[in-house]
Amino acid sequence: MAGITNADFLNKVIPYGFNVATLGGYSLDESTIEASKRIIERGRKEFDFPLDVIFNHIENEVASIKNVHSDVKVSANVRATTPQPIIEAGNIKDLDIIEINCHCRQNEILAIGCGQNMLNRPDLSDFISQVVDNVKSEVSVKIRANVESVDTFEIADLIENAGADYLHVDAMKKGVFEADWELLEKICNNVDIKVIGNNSVNSQENLKKMISTGVDGFSIARSVISGNLDFNITNF
Repeated sequence: MAGITNADFLNKVIPYGFNVATLGGYSLDESTIEASKRIIERGRKEFDFPLDVIFNHIENEVASIKNVHSDVKVSANVRATTPQPIIEAGNIKDLDIIEINCHCRQNEILAIGCGQNMLNRPDLSDFISQVVDNVKSEVSVKIRANVESVDTFEIADLIENAGADYLHVDAMKKGVFEADWELLEKICNNVDIKVIGNNSVNSQENLKKMISTGVDGFSIARSVISGNLDFNITNF
């Protein structure tokens, strides 16, 4: 989560059973950094690092986690209008996973064609493939499901065919206050890529629903941050 999931926070929560820690989301080029500044101006928390600092900052954050939890994979969720900054980030020392953000729905990010508007890019497959072919890390793509005018299943196939290692799905469904469990199950049954489920993991009941969809893993941040979890993640 922007402005919150940094190394300090992640080092505190990793011992509760997490085997992957995701930093970010970070903005990596002039357009996304300026968009982040506008988000901050209206009161939303956002990471705010200039272009000449951001890559060193991520490297230091990765090291801060690895120095404490060497057995945990470290991921960084990032945004950029072109593949090159993401490629640079994907080659940061000891970073295990670079995650392309096709998920954010803040208006300032959408206005520059990033976040979930990446799902409408005609060159999305090539964008992902360029990253895959030029980084040392694994590649994840985080998407928002059920985006208007976007076929989630087609996007899942595109991401798999582009060579990504993980498909991270925020299974949001408009007007529904739980994850779209049915959609997650269909995705898992129709792709070979590793699927990470996101959304509504805030209770034992919903965690069981998430696992039953067939996902290879699940992500969680909001309930951890709020302290509202009613279960111990190490029990699952």
